[in-house]
Amino acid sequence: MINVGKSDSTVTGRRGVPRTPEKPQAILQSHTSKARILTGIGEFDQVIGGGFVDGSLILLSGEPGIGKSTLTLQITDRMAAQKEKVLYITGEESVEQVADRAKRLGSKQENIELLYENNLENILTTLENTKPDFLVIDSIQVMFSNDIPGVAGSLSQVRYVTEVIMNTIKTHKIPTLLIGHVNKEGNIAGPKVLEHLVDTVLILEGERDHEFRMLRAMKNRFGPINEVGMFEMTERGLTEQANLGEKILKNSIQGRPGTALTITMEGNRPLLMEIQALVSGTPFGYPKRMANGIDRNRMELLIAVLQKHTSLSLADQDVYVKVTGGLSVQEPAADLAICAAIVSSFLQIPTPRILFWGEVDLSGNVRKAPRLEQREKAAEKVKLDSTFDIKDLKTLVSFLSKTLPKQ
Repeated sequence: MINVGKSDSTVTGRRGVPRTPEKPQAILQSHTSKARILTGIGEFDQVIGGGFVDGSLILLSGEPGIGKSTLTLQITDRMAAQKEKVLYITGEESVEQVADRAKRLGSKQENIELLYENNLENILTTLENTKPDFLVIDSIQVMFSNDIPGVAGSLSQVRYVTEVIMNTIKTHKIPTLLIGHVNKEGNIAGPKVLEHLVDTVLILEGERDHEFRMLRAMKNRFGPINEVGMFEMTERGLTEQANLGEKILKNSIQGRPGTALTITMEGNRPLLMEIQALVSGTPFGYPKRMANGIDRNRMELLIAVLQKHTSLSLADQDVYVKVTGGLSVQEPAADLAICAAIVSSFLQIPTPRILFWGEVDLSGNVRKAPRLEQREKAAEKVKLDSTFDIKDLKTLVSFLSKTLPKQ
């Protein structure tokens, strides 16, 4: 059962809980950090550095419908299961809406309290009265203070509200999860100072029409930012996918032209991805280029290099490239796989069941991928061989077409 709380009292003219001055401490005599609070969601705990730290302020952002609220409720449920008193403040949805979603996800914790509120002064009063062990605010862009002019979501309001919340939760040592919006460019909405104020910035990525989601840390004061978490959206919420590569490989279609497999490094994690390409003659004078999951400028550059340094003529061909599963790749080491998928589709020759990796430079040469040992170990797990020593794009075309490269 989920309890519902509501505070009607207001407090004005406050900047959070006042703090008394303290004396500086020698760095070697300072207190060591306490044990972290694990949520039990391994992929999430790994990304934030091993669990929540007391008084930490974490910003979780992502596009609408990507699964932020779902992941937040799952985290809230896990924290409440540890007998933590959890307060979930929603400023966008009603208490009933949040409670219904929690029930659909299977939440049965009784120590989760819901509050519909977007006034900062009322929130501060509620925090003093309830003293939660874990706090969720959804979302920071709809909160406002009576002390600052402007509407909720304005630059001054977002900055002020975040500063007051930060001061309050660090005084009471309450780990807090803020939910944030993104703008149409995919960046976190609001002033850039919002990202500077919080301790950790998390981004949940993926395509709403696909099942896979990737959680990455853009900033983390309590751990590295080179970790990513993989999830799959299901009817029961987001489920962890520690072996996502095996699932992608299982769903991959063999024996068809226009596909290539690669292993990219997402932080410290090797991740198997499938690149698909479709090359088709265009009836118009200007060929069309479309990319999904990779940078379009990068794709156009690779097409230009292919046309310059191989016998392929792509000037009158439409080219479409995508990463399957709604994932995205930015690593240059995926260049060779993109080129292999394009060449395979153009020549209508299926690629062999191997892994392609390597950065393609403007001269048509292929540079070796970094962190090769980690990629090789990941390739062994999925029982795939890596590419033989492909040094340039001519060799790639020759390898795929089973002919000798032209001298």
